[in-house]
Amino acid sequence: MGSAAEERIGFGIGCALVGLFGMAVMDACAKFLGAGYAISQVILARNGIGALAILAFVLLSGAGLACLKPRRPGLLVLRTVVNLGAAFLFFTGLRYLPLADAFAIAFAAPLFITALSVPVLGEQVGLRRWAAVLVGFVGVMVVVQPGTASFRIEALLPLGAALSYALAMLIGRRMTRDMPTAAIMFWPSLGAVAVTLVMMPLQWQTPSLPDAGLFVFMGIIGTGGMALITQGYRHAPAAVIAPFDYSVLIWGVILGWVIWQEIPSSNVWAGATILVASGLYILHRETRKPKPLQPVPAPVGPTS
Repeated sequence: MGSAAEERIGFGIGCALVGLFGMAVMDACAKFLGAGYAISQVILARNGIGALAILAFVLLSGAGLACLKPRRPGLLVLRTVVNLGAAFLFFTGLRYLPLADAFAIAFAAPLFITALSVPVLGEQVGLRRWAAVLVGFVGVMVVVQPGTASFRIEALLPLGAALSYALAMLIGRRMTRDMPTAAIMFWPSLGAVAVTLVMMPLQWQTPSLPDAGLFVFMGIIGTGGMALITQGYRHAPAAVIAPFDYSVLIWGVILGWVIWQEIPSSNVWAGATILVASGLYILHRETRKPKPLQPVPAPVGPTS
């Protein structure tokens, strides 16, 4: 029994790691395509394929379309808006920032979630976790470097995306009381498709055959990556899986160097280290709470 449990946890970690790699690749595709196409077109491809994948899963699983019945329409609309905000901000930031820099700044999302869980969900946050949040934001400042000659206004884009993503995650937590996960994911994806389709008459650019293939690949690998991460959390405790979320920084460094010859500066490494440490401490404090652990989300870009 012990060996079987260990294999199950190992399988969950493996799923999460492969899924996180897939999400990092998706963001690299978005960065590449975003340099030549409208961000709305990138979001349309990402969410269109994602919505189709969710629909196919629901039908093949035998759950039936009834499980997609929308409830809490006001919260669904709000989640669609903040999801779109996160995607537009993050993918736009990728146009101007190295991949690893954007990922590092996006690590602020768990800090925002902890801070906003008080007013949004009415949760209690202790002094130690507030201290970890403040330390984490020091890490953000180290990466962004406001008030210095190295400051780039574009660095605020992934930070804004992290805030939007945090709000989306908190809204999603509230919606789990009334709706299954498939519905919570499906309707905002469909809403993003509807909004970006309205933009297409003015922003559509017919992609070349290789770029069209890359658009499709981006949507497939992003959807597959999210599915694998979900499987990871299903087979292993969140406290085990969540620390591996930070592996996307490694993939960001590797992909950025291989594709764009980007090398993170020392302040990015220092700030990312502080952010990761504060995020892991918050996770540690969560595991000490008597109520079930809420998973610490992956960085914004992959999940937007």
